[in-house]
Amino acid sequence: WSERERRTKMTSNKTMTLAERGLHRNDTVRHFKGGLYTIDRLATHSETGESYVVYYSCAHPHKAYVRPEEMFCSEVDRAKYPDVEQKYRFEKV
Repeated sequence: WSERERRTKMTSNKTMTLAERGLHRNDTVRHFKGGLYTIDRLATHSETGESYVVYYSCAHPHKAYVRPEEMFCSEVDRAKYPDVEQKYRFEKV
């Protein structure tokens, strides 16, 4: 890879944060497979520093989930799910 190709690849693969996506605590979001969830907070892995989103199922509010922020904010994999209408894995409702 040339330096230019590396820079282009790095910028084109930039992942968005919750804030950049306009998502905040207590927002309700829809997973691309249909479930509704409430964002609770961001948590930080104590050893790696990676950010995680803590969120709850609206159908089962006592069930919490944790997902890396990068994955939470990612686009749906079109190769794997070509018929999905949502652009992102989770979208605000």
